[in-house]
Amino acid sequence: MKFGKTIKIFLIDGDPNGRMSCELSNWSGKAYKIPRIMIKECIDRDDLMNTGIYLLFGKNEEGKDLVYIGEAEIVFKRLSQHLNQKDFWNEAIVFISKDDNLNKAHIKYLENRLHNIALSTKRYELQNSVIPTQSSISELDKAEMEEFIENIKLLVNTLGHKVFEAKRELQPKQKHDIFFIKAARGADAQGKPTSDGFVVFKGSKVAGTVVISMAPSFITLRETLIANGVLIEKGEYYEFAEDYIFSSPSTAAITVMGRSANGLTEWKQKDGKTLREFEKN
Repeated sequence: MKFGKTIKIFLIDGDPNGRMSCELSNWSGKAYKIPRIMIKECIDRDDLMNTGIYLLFGKNEEGKDLVYIGEAEIVFKRLSQHLNQKDFWNEAIVFISKDDNLNKAHIKYLENRLHNIALSTKRYELQNSVIPTQSSISELDKAEMEEFIENIKLLVNTLGHKVFEAKRELQPKQKHDIFFIKAARGADAQGKPTSDGFVVFKGSKVAGTVVISMAPSFITLRETLIANGVLIEKGEYYEFAEDYIFSSPSTAAITVMGRSANGLTEWKQKDGKTLREFEKN
C-alpha cells in the first residue's frame, strides 16, 4: 500500500520467475515485468501491441546495475527488436494504458522525465546514448503524466528496481537519523542508514591517507571509488562527489576514516548517540 493504493500482481505463467502483470487501484495504467527469454511469448498479450514506455534492466561484468529507458508505439515490436540490438539486459518492465489513453506526445514526455530522474538518482548506469527529447504537452496532460510517473516509480520499486529512488530515502519518521564522523587525517562525513545499507552524503570528507594495517579489500574499494570519480582529491583529503551507498555502516566508516572501524559505534548523531544506540530505540 502507498498513498492509499493497492498493488495487484498477477503471475501470468504461474511462476514467480516468469511474466507478471501489475495494476494499481484507481489507475488506468498497467505494468508488465517480462524476462528477456520470454519476450517472444508475449505475442499473446494484445495490450502490448499498444503505445507504451519500457525499461530494460541488466548488469555489467562488474555487477553495476544498468538500465535503458525507451518508448514505442507498438511495445512488443520494439522489445523484439531489442533482442537483436542490445545484449546487456535480462528483464523488461513495460507500462501501458488500459484505456489506450497514451499517445506519442505522452510517452515522449514520460521517456524524458524518467531518464532525467534516473540520471539524478545515480543508482543505475543509463544505457541511452542520447537524452530523450521532451515533447510539448498541455498543462492538464502534464499533470496527468506526472501522476503516471509517480505510479511508475512505485511499481518499478515494488518489482525490485530502485532506479528512481533517492539514495537518502527520506522518510517522515526518520527526519533526525543523520550521523556524523569527524576524525584524523581530514575525515569529516555525514550519512544515514537506508534499506540498502548506509549512504554517505555528497560533500563528505574522507581521510587523505590510510593506515598501514588497513585491509587490502578496503584499500581496493577506496581506489575504485577514486578511479570512478566518486571520491575527488582535495589536497589533504578526498571528498564525495555524490551520495554513495555502502553495504554496511562499517564499510562506510572504514572508507571515511582510512582505518579499521566499527560503524555502529563510529557513526554518531549530534548529541553523541551512536548508531548502535539509535537502532536499539
